Amino acid sequence: MTDTINTEEDDEISLLDLLQVVADNLRLLVLGPLAAGLLALGISFAIAPTFTATTKFMPPQQQQSAAASMLASLGALGGLAGAATGLKNPADQYVSFMKSRTVQDTLIDRFKLMERYESKYKDNARKELAANVAIASGKDGLITIDASDKDPAFAAQLANAYVEELGHLLSRLAVTEAQQRRMFFEKQLNNTKDNLTKADQALKASGINSNVLKSNPAAAVEGLAKLKASITAQEIKLASMRGYLTESAPDFKQARTELSAMRAQLNQAEKEEPSSAGADGDYISKFRDFKYHETLFELFAKQYEMARIDESREGAVIQVVDVALPPELKAKPKKAQIAVIATLATGFALLLFVFIRQALRGAAQTPESAEKLSRLRQAWARALGRSSSLRT
Repeated sequence: MTDTINTEEDDEISLLDLLQVVADNLRLLVLGPLAAGLLALGISFAIAPTFTATTKFMPPQQQQSAAASMLASLGALGGLAGAATGLKNPADQYVSFMKSRTVQDTLIDRFKLMERYESKYKDNARKELAANVAIASGKDGLITIDASDKDPAFAAQLANAYVEELGHLLSRLAVTEAQQRRMFFEKQLNNTKDNLTKADQALKASGINSNVLKSNPAAAVEGLAKLKASITAQEIKLASMRGYLTESAPDFKQARTELSAMRAQLNQAEKEEPSSAGADGDYISKFRDFKYHETLFELFAKQYEMARIDESREGAVIQVVDVALPPELKAKPKKAQIAVIATLATGFALLLFVFIRQALRGAAQTPESAEKLSRLRQAWARALGRSSSLRT
């Protein structure tokens, strides 16, 4: 019971001692932080103000393709569009585009940022540019660009330049579903066109005689060539479907069944086709190749035109909601915030200082604590002496 009372008295005395320390150093604890706050406030006036310009835009919106019915009617190519889709979060993708090295280097060269930021290397200029520009996508689907600089007019130019450079980058990339389909079918169309030209030249080089004309190869061969072209298109469809469907999927099974039926029909047609030899056979074979590539060319040409129409229906790639204007108010430094933080930090540091100083003074009053402090000073002196000797 007595120990408990003594502990409470010690705690009360310790608390009173702390309050006494605060009271004894009240002038330092009040005037010191105020002086530091006023000094920080004065220094903040010497800091060059920074302005932040903001622009907001809506990224391209994914649209349902108007070619869906066309793909359904041309079942052999219907699965190709599915392989070209799949943008899960376009806004985040466009943010990544603007943060890419390609866009950054273009802006660095355009505005001569290495000279403006006094950077010796372009990598340092990229880091400085990334520190001065904040790009984020919001839940409303809009992308916001905040560009900061000491010149308000330049801050607005930099923010708007990001949107411009994004548009230039998107003109070289296939991002939307229609753009991807257009690029895919454009490549297929060019390849098929080259093959068609070669087949046409080979057909003309084979020569035509009266016996071949009498045999009328168009009626016998044209249907077989179109069937082979349809099989090739169906094989392309299956190859593209493997990228986004499993083999157990109903659509994949149906496409594979259609391909098997086409191959069976082709085998039957080849068996029923009359054999030809000599010049007639050579001409008919080349005529068959010509019709095969011609049919493929027609299929890809229709899809390419539909993709171009869908791409034109998407309208403007980027729709700017708010154009960045030169800001009238500075973004930083925030003088009041700097003064308050400096005042609080200095007050805490001074409070800790007076408590430590009082503790050392109290410890020096007892012989045991005084001896410990003396040994501590001697250890510090030896450490500093050794350090200085090493430096010399």
